Amino acid sequence: MRVRGRGSGNVVAVLTVPIRQLGEPERTAVERILDADPYAGAQIAERVAAHGLNWWRSDGRIYGYEPARRVESIIWSGAHLVPVGATPPAIAAFADLLSHEPRVCSSIIGRADAVLDLWDRLSVHWGKARDVRPNQPLLVTDRPPATPADPEVRLVRPSEVDQLFPAAVAMYTEEVGVSPLQDDGGRGYRRRVAELAKGKRAYARFAGDQVIFKAELAIITRRTTQVQGVWVHPDYRGRGIATSAMAAVVNDALRRVAPTVSLYVNDYNTAARRVYQRCGFVSAGAFATVLF
Repeated sequence: MRVRGRGSGNVVAVLTVPIRQLGEPERTAVERILDADPYAGAQIAERVAAHGLNWWRSDGRIYGYEPARRVESIIWSGAHLVPVGATPPAIAAFADLLSHEPRVCSSIIGRADAVLDLWDRLSVHWGKARDVRPNQPLLVTDRPPATPADPEVRLVRPSEVDQLFPAAVAMYTEEVGVSPLQDDGGRGYRRRVAELAKGKRAYARFAGDQVIFKAELAIITRRTTQVQGVWVHPDYRGRGIATSAMAAVVNDALRRVAPTVSLYVNDYNTAARRVYQRCGFVSAGAFATVLF
């Protein structure tokens, strides 16, 4: 990107800003950055593997920061804003670019230092966020849990989406703070839930027709699968079912899907953090999330 500015006298200076939209020719460079941080970059890596870098084939664009003719940092700009490998100079450049555009993302997600720096720079342009979660431990495991797995936790069948959907809505509303039904009556969210079930990425434990535990493999790459949407029905909390249920999810994911399982959790959710610790998850840093 090139920006013209007037220098002293009659000389016109040309300032080159080292940031540009990336395409398929830069795929090797993008994959190098994603491989350097496979957990923070998982969401982007899944999209790149599915769609490549031609933005019109996917739901967002990837911008690269390259101060010395080499891409050093990237940011995904779409429904979410996701910086990866972003140094402070890269964050400053990304913020400068994005501050001139209206906000289209529903959240900013990624490594805490990058997200919080980016939001500090963008907040004066985009206005107040609905919620800022500054410290979300990022956790990873690459081995089966020592705790016994719940044999009643299994993959949800596509025919069971009607039973799964109310639990998914309850989880989303509780976690995000807004209902996924408010924009289009939940049609888009239901499609997502159905896709997860069809793709053998949704797990649940049932009590009759009622879901009492659920979790999904929301992201899958060759390096990791990221678990999201972990939820226990309120009537069944405090009974100790979450640890064995998560153990079942981790066992199946490691056996069938990816070499590591990752997730991030709110730092104040001490009950969930204890569950993940019992299942063998260890720290891989911290995420932050800004919600709009």
